[in-house]
Amino acid sequence: VQLQASGGGLVQTGGSLRLSCAASGPTFTISMIGWFRQVPGKAREFVAAVRWSGGNTDYEDSVKGRFTISRDNAKNTVFLQMTSLIAEDTAVYYCAASRYSGRSDYAPLYTSWGQGTLVTVSS
Repeated sequence: VQLQASGGGLVQTGGSLRLSCAASGPTFTISMIGWFRQVPGKAREFVAAVRWSGGNTDYEDSVKGRFTISRDNAKNTVFLQMTSLIAEDTAVYYCAASRYSGRSDYAPLYTSWGQGTLVTVSS
């Protein structure tokens, strides 16, 4: 599976962005797609995930109520709608696909990773 992330950019505090993750290849193998983010010098952290068939979602606590993950199976695309953005959301955001079920926040379960898209929130 190949993933193409897009939608990052510069936004002011309190603003919104929508990230997209387009999947191609053997998408029938996908069990879940997640978003992770990373700040230079820090570990990659889980943001949100969606189960490919059932649509169940998981969120990291700091983004609950502000971020919404959704999927369009017909277009093989997952979206991350981010609202009420704060400076701490500044990071490179990566989408990833897993063929396995299990803990959605466990990065080693994800076997395909997109190239990352930069989100910068300015105060």
